[in-house]
Amino acid sequence: MQAIKEKLNDMSAMRKAKAEAKEEEKAEKEMAKARVEVAREVRLAKEAEAAMDMHVNKAAEKIANEEKKHINESTDGTLDPYASSFTNTNNPSGGHPYGNHPSQMNNAGAGPNNHLL
Repeated sequence: MQAIKEKLNDMSAMRKAKAEAKEEEKAEKEMAKARVEVAREVRLAKEAEAAMDMHVNKAAEKIANEEKKHINESTDGTLDPYASSFTNTNNPSGGHPYGNHPSQMNNAGAGPNNHLL
């Protein structure tokens, strides 16, 4: 009788150990699956960032090419260092590129504006 009780206790202990091992394995598999998903998302984010950088660089090249075209097509203009586009120096303010002739400036050195706020 004692041998049967020991055998039943041993079998119960083995079932508990197997169940615990299965739970650990399941948890490890879930963690590995989560790591794979995170790695995939990181890869996709890096690919998207690289694609975005490529498009930004293409846009910058197109802007530079358009500015070069405008410079080459024009004979009476200059590039404004404070703007990213072509400006014509033949303006009604007598050649002042920002339209503020010295006689139009106030004491602060700013030209007239229509801003009420």
